[in-house]
Amino acid sequence: MKRIGLLGGTFDPPHLGHMIIAEHIRENLELDEVWFIPSHLPPHKQEAAVSAEDRLQMVKKATEGNPHFSVSEIELNREGKSYTIDTMKSLLKEYPSDEFCFIIGGDMVQYLDRWHKIEELNELVQFVGVGREGIALDSHFNVKMVEIPRIDISSSMIRQRLTDKKSIRYLIPEGVFHFIKENALYEFKP
Repeated sequence: MKRIGLLGGTFDPPHLGHMIIAEHIRENLELDEVWFIPSHLPPHKQEAAVSAEDRLQMVKKATEGNPHFSVSEIELNREGKSYTIDTMKSLLKEYPSDEFCFIIGGDMVQYLDRWHKIEELNELVQFVGVGREGIALDSHFNVKMVEIPRIDISSSMIRQRLTDKKSIRYLIPEGVFHFIKENALYEFKP
């Protein structure tokens, strides 16, 4: 049996904050692996700025240096809205002997009651909330909170920096930086 953390998201683009969260949770919970799951169409966000294929390639670039990280295309292959309940049912059917936890940002903990079929989902998977020291987050759902160092990097901030023609170096993995540059994503202008 493997213990696997799942980190879903738009990853538009993936950044060092995603990598730090995944590695910190993996170590703290003694997980065997963390799977990054790019969403096709997130139900709670606007459409991604770049294609699903570009986001997938960026996540692959971001995770390629860590043997404990991998990328699942489960939501991209399914298309349509990416509901976590559907993902969990599929994964539990395909990997019945493995144990999963679903990693969410601390900001999402208070909104779990808005997730599609959350009561059923709460029975299927352990949620792990990413917390910040000194900030108490409360939920009536079963969420295991893990404190991580403060990381103020977001995909929207990176996209805005690109729009403003500011550097994004050292905010994203090097392979993602080169992929964005080579493919002129987010209107990248060297």
